[in-house]
Amino acid sequence: MKTEIYKDYYAFLNREDKTINGVTQEFADANPKWNEEKGNEGCWNCSRCSRCSGCSDCSGCYDCSGCSRCSRCSGCSRCSGCSRCSDCSRCSGCSGCSRCSGCSRCSDLRNARPVESDNASENPLANIPVIPRIHITLRDTIKHNGNKLAMGDWHTCSTTHCRAGWIVTLAGEAGKNLEKAASTEFAAMQIYAKSSPIRVSPVRFYENDEVAMADIERCAEEEAKLAR
Repeated sequence: MKTEIYKDYYAFLNREDKTINGVTQEFADANPKWNEEKGNEGCWNCSRCSRCSGCSDCSGCYDCSGCSRCSRCSGCSRCSGCSRCSDCSRCSGCSGCSRCSGCSRCSDLRNARPVESDNASENPLANIPVIPRIHITLRDTIKHNGNKLAMGDWHTCSTTHCRAGWIVTLAGEAGKNLEKAASTEFAAMQIYAKSSPIRVSPVRFYENDEVAMADIERCAEEEAKLAR
């Protein structure tokens, strides 16, 4: 797939053809073969990926090999043989993973998921909360009662959070428990995935206020159309 140089990540997000890969000039200078990547689609600053197939919305991948049907991966490093991964974040040294879901900050996994118990009291992952009409609820919450979206930090105060922070907050106690057991990013990713078929890439959690709000509005409008 074609790869082009963009001024920054925001320029990359606003490209017309969403299948095109993007890199910064700094990344291109450090990686002479930046325009020879094969098999990736919609990736940002991917480096030395080999034999990837069907990857989508990846960010910061490094030395991946034989990945298949990966979606919304972020910050992966030296992964090998991954299959049907979803919502992975900051994985490192993974090998032979299959049908993984919701992995976060994994290191040196071998054909395993970091979940051993299905008891909700012992493992918050067994009780992922669902927010009805999650995209519409998030948009309307931010716009009312003096609430604000501030992408500089997960939580600023009780009425001001970033996108992921708001999702965890709206999920109530179960959301807070999940956040405490893993991370704000991980918790929000899981709640989004459980609550709606409209996917949100974790890279969206690191945008500025204007770009983030525009995407929240887009998702809410898409969700409203699905409900008709």
